[in-house]
Amino acid sequence: MGRRNTILLVLVFVGLITKKGFAAQLTVGGSQGWDESTDFNSWASAQKFKVGDQLVFKYSSGLHSVVELPNESAYKSCDLGGALDSKNSGNDVVKLSKAGTRYFACGTLGHCGQGMKVKIITVDGNAPSSPASASSSSSDASPASTSLHSITSFVVLAALSATVVLLSVF
Repeated sequence: MGRRNTILLVLVFVGLITKKGFAAQLTVGGSQGWDESTDFNSWASAQKFKVGDQLVFKYSSGLHSVVELPNESAYKSCDLGGALDSKNSGNDVVKLSKAGTRYFACGTLGHCGQGMKVKIITVDGNAPSSPASASSSSSDASPASTSLHSITSFVVLAALSATVVLLSVF
């Protein structure tokens, strides 16, 4: 009975590590960050945002800010009056805690109207990802980062298999 409990404990532990390991921290705008020159529509459409991922808004504090807007209407019209949240540290992190659509814009006068806004569609963490848009721990998803996730999964599963075999032998 002791071995079964140990195996069960190892399985739960590996499951928790694996789930946490797939959460991504994505820099909004990629290498350009939260800046007027960034094409946020193109950047966002190339990503796959999953529950548990984190958005990082990197920008010059005092020059920009991040305002979360309540709906698509406010997003389209750049109506910042009903903002749900506002951040201005220059290195703001927003956790995507549930599936759905969220809207962000720069709170600096005129910047939203110039395109400094982004629509984020978050899917459930179990939703399949295509290789071109898989979430990654870097600011831009790429086949290399997708491969890293595959390697990590393989190593975790190999370690789990080795543990189960060793426990069954002894």
